[in-house]
Amino acid sequence: MQDFELESPPMGVDHSQKAKATPIGSDYNSKDCINLLPSTAVSRIIRKTGSPLKGNRMTQKPGLLFILSAPAGTGKTTLSQMLVREFPSCVASVSYTTRPKRPREIDGVHYHFVSEEDFLHRLAAGEFLEHASLYGYYYGTSRFWVEKQLVRGAHVLLVIDTQGAAQIRKKIPNISIFISPPSLEALEQRLIKRNTESAVDLQKRLEWAKEEMLHCNEYDYSIINEDLAAAYESLRSILIAEEHRLR
Repeated sequence: MQDFELESPPMGVDHSQKAKATPIGSDYNSKDCINLLPSTAVSRIIRKTGSPLKGNRMTQKPGLLFILSAPAGTGKTTLSQMLVREFPSCVASVSYTTRPKRPREIDGVHYHFVSEEDFLHRLAAGEFLEHASLYGYYYGTSRFWVEKQLVRGAHVLLVIDTQGAAQIRKKIPNISIFISPPSLEALEQRLIKRNTESAVDLQKRLEWAKEEMLHCNEYDYSIINEDLAAAYESLRSILIAEEHRLR
């Protein structure tokens, strides 16, 4: 299940500047290092490092599946959007849901909005990789879409709750990341400021947040989103490290 948060892109976060190493000698050519290696060594380097993160085109190896879970209002959707903007090899899944569309939400962009009858028909047909019932509505992730993206080498970001994450762990290899608020008090203030829920719904989300945070230790990584820029640095570091892990 994806709980989409309509937030503006963060100000003051610029990852466009990349570190540069200055080679010795003005006639240096980056290909010279490779040319000095035996062809067998070059082959081993390619096999081990795989494709570059920002293109993922050197090999046809499958992409990675990343699960991002967090209580509503913690910033998980904003963080996933930042990854997609920086890394073209990453794609974010768009969940199916039976909940009503909020103002400014676009069908097919924020969610695939469907009727309960349509959702249950898809569920019976085995179309969902995971599904959950939350706040009285159904949410689900398209199995076909995820498999298609992984086969073509894209890294898939699933922004789903702890129920869906538990289902996926039993079905497919993944890297799971739990994002926590600095405190429940801070989370409550964020939800009030977001102003997308009634007072009753807000309390439901806070109660569910307490339940979700009990599952934090079931994930591979944990990030506390007290500062968005710092949380994003941690998230992108995980992505880069997992891309280069020797499996």
